[in-house]
Amino acid sequence: MGAAATRELDRALGALTGVALGDALGMPSQTLPRDAIVAAYGRITDLVNPVADHPVSHGLKAGMVTDDTEQTLILADLLLRTPGAFDDRAWADALLAWERDVRARGLRDLLGPSSKRALDALLAGVPATETGRAGTTNGAAMRIAPVGIATPPDDPATLVARVAEACRVTHNTREAISSAAAVAMVVSLGVAGAGFDAAIAGALDAAKLGATLGAPVGEADMAGRIRAALKVAETGSADDLASRIGTSVASRESVPAAFGVVLLAGGDPWRAGLIAANIGDDTDTIGAIACAMAGACSGLSAFPAEKVDRVVTLNHLSLGPLAEGLLALRAAREAAP
Repeated sequence: MGAAATRELDRALGALTGVALGDALGMPSQTLPRDAIVAAYGRITDLVNPVADHPVSHGLKAGMVTDDTEQTLILADLLLRTPGAFDDRAWADALLAWERDVRARGLRDLLGPSSKRALDALLAGVPATETGRAGTTNGAAMRIAPVGIATPPDDPATLVARVAEACRVTHNTREAISSAAAVAMVVSLGVAGAGFDAAIAGALDAAKLGATLGAPVGEADMAGRIRAALKVAETGSADDLASRIGTSVASRESVPAAFGVVLLAGGDPWRAGLIAANIGDDTDTIGAIACAMAGACSGLSAFPAEKVDRVVTLNHLSLGPLAEGLLALRAAREAAP
């Protein structure tokens, strides 16, 4: 394997590993406000168990992942199984099968109500172009990393169109598409060799393109929201991000917050995960997004190996074959006339 291919694989693995590690770090604190996190954990500095009877993470233990990682891997598998046009029905079936499995495991981290309604509508015969026209939450952005790995960044319109395909069933709105497009572009540019700072301009352009697609619902200027979060992070703190940008499940809050977290962390994926774990509210998703971007821009080699081994082993993850498959899809697209 040549140097460029080795770097690409390291960056692709960094993105997928980042989703899992950021998710696992934020799992114990997800949905909790900042004061409740302090009361329960002091400050999260490692992979820790959730407090007893956590409203969402009950039944999980330190290092375990949630829906963010599991849905990301489902999307990666779908892209590899159907490399042509995006298969909306297969995607819906896969997500509903995942939720049945989650219920069987006795866990509480289920599909959000908007996603569930959209999937049920699709299976009832409503066209995929209509089912996701109310979804503005961050479910699309949290799982979009495989699209960024599989799609080269040189044609932003094509990348954003592929993002929109993956959003269509559940999150077919300008807010969700533009936020997911920004994340996917950072991942794609990172795999190509860019650092996080160098990827920001491309991410903002992708967000602007994404805002022209989907239903005109929710935030119209995601690029502006991301730019505002980065400005806060340049001179402020995680407290400032939480208070001025927000950390809820709304894409307009959590996705810009994730960009700010990466900047606060200096691009270091482990530091980004720790900042996200303590920031409050949707900590696991902010962590998954932030660490995916940081991992894509720094590579697997930037992660603490013992933490990665723990998360990978505990969750029985097999990320290498997925990363290699997504990169093969990327290479095929680069070679296409």
